[in-house]
Amino acid sequence: MNKVVFITGGSRGIGACAVKMFAEAGYRVAFTYLKSENEALCLSKSTGALAIKADASNSKEMSDAIRCACEELGHIDILINNVGISEFSLFTDISDDMWHKMLDTNLSSAFYASRAVLPQMISRKDGCIINVSSMWGQVGASCEVHYSASKAGLIGLTKALAKEVAPSGIRVNCVVPGAIDTEMNACLSDEAIEEIKSETPLGRLGTPEEIANILLFLADERSSFITGQVIGANGGMII
Repeated sequence: MNKVVFITGGSRGIGACAVKMFAEAGYRVAFTYLKSENEALCLSKSTGALAIKADASNSKEMSDAIRCACEELGHIDILINNVGISEFSLFTDISDDMWHKMLDTNLSSAFYASRAVLPQMISRKDGCIINVSSMWGQVGASCEVHYSASKAGLIGLTKALAKEVAPSGIRVNCVVPGAIDTEMNACLSDEAIEEIKSETPLGRLGTPEEIANILLFLADERSSFITGQVIGANGGMII
């Protein structure tokens, strides 16, 4: 039986690319979406993946989504916590609602999904969790304090959880993308994009396919001795 991968935030960007790649590699795939219903349904139709509408920042909805995937596909072998949002704001302008929405979506979602899948993984003594953070979680970004804090939290979650569940045969790793050519960066001006490219030693933005390839590697047996690691893919911007 082919392994099952569950991807949060799988309707667009890195998540959608991962859905396609894992499906092409023979995995059975389930993914969550929230607002991008048309994209999710088209992706489901083209890949055969199971699309589940769920708010990843809501504990019950995430637990229900995991349960739905298990009922349809069986136990989950690989969890990819990919869902995320970004926002630019001066620190003093960040409201309580903005702060909580950012942390709930980017960090709490990974806690909810991981907590939901771990009992079955621990029972089988096998499993893999991959968190998608950001280079700003490593070094921080001006005017993105709440985003940077949420992504830094994912790195800490990865390292601590990896130590806790390794005796049960479960691996936990973190992929840390730099500037990637996705809709999340579509709000940036052409000048800002060119500035990012000039600050990146490789001289360009990354692609969703490059990040999805790392996720695919970390999910399979080629990386069976890798856990608790933070894998950067930023074109050399952070070394």
